[in-house]
Amino acid sequence: MADELVHYDVVGGTATITLDSPHNRNALSAQLRRELSESLDKAQADDAVRVIVLTHTGPVFCAGMDLKEARGAGAGDQGVNEFPKILEQLWTSPKPVVAKLAGPARAGGIGMVAATDIAVAVHEATFAFSEVRIGVVPAVISLTVLPRLNARAAHELFLTGDTFDAKRAVEIGLLNSSVSADELDSEVARYVKALALGGPKALAATKDLLSKPRPATPGEDFEAMNKLSAGFFASEEGQEGITAFAQKRKPNWVPES
Repeated sequence: MADELVHYDVVGGTATITLDSPHNRNALSAQLRRELSESLDKAQADDAVRVIVLTHTGPVFCAGMDLKEARGAGAGDQGVNEFPKILEQLWTSPKPVVAKLAGPARAGGIGMVAATDIAVAVHEATFAFSEVRIGVVPAVISLTVLPRLNARAAHELFLTGDTFDAKRAVEIGLLNSSVSADELDSEVARYVKALALGGPKALAATKDLLSKPRPATPGEDFEAMNKLSAGFFASEEGQEGITAFAQKRKPNWVPES
């Protein structure tokens, strides 16, 4: 049996999913895709998990699809056919997902970064939509990347395939922050701690809210949004949060530190 390429660990309400296939730069091979999807399912089904961190071993976060497996395969047998499920799992996860990059991402790797809620990388990390340079199209990842990037940057970087650094990735909306290597752990921990303070159901509903198309005018959605808001104010979770605030204590969903 082949060694696992994705490790899963839960500590203090945080599930850490680690890509561990450094020999091929954590490329999205069939085994890695399968294990990553299984790990995401496990984290999302575990009530004890409040936040998910997606990270990696080795110098590269993820190089994209495994081109060795893609070579010679027909359209129906390409591994990219399984990739939308992983992006959907990340994008729609009811638990917030944080991407932690100690190195570069390319192509499908960037698609995963874009599908997470928070993304942090070291200053030295680089990025590139390299698809056009090998004669393919960044089609699947466009569905998670384009909502993050400003339009001018998207046209430039998708069409040229040029490499860009972490500073620019922050400027165009791909990353939340870029830090030095010795600050990466603490920066991710800061986000994880902040996310874990939110009510689990409230976080899931807020994620859903953020993914919905915006109405043409606020008036079109006030009734629905008021119903959602009032329902959460009156909910068991909302009442616990309000009571905890009044009693100057942490709500019962906050993990023990």
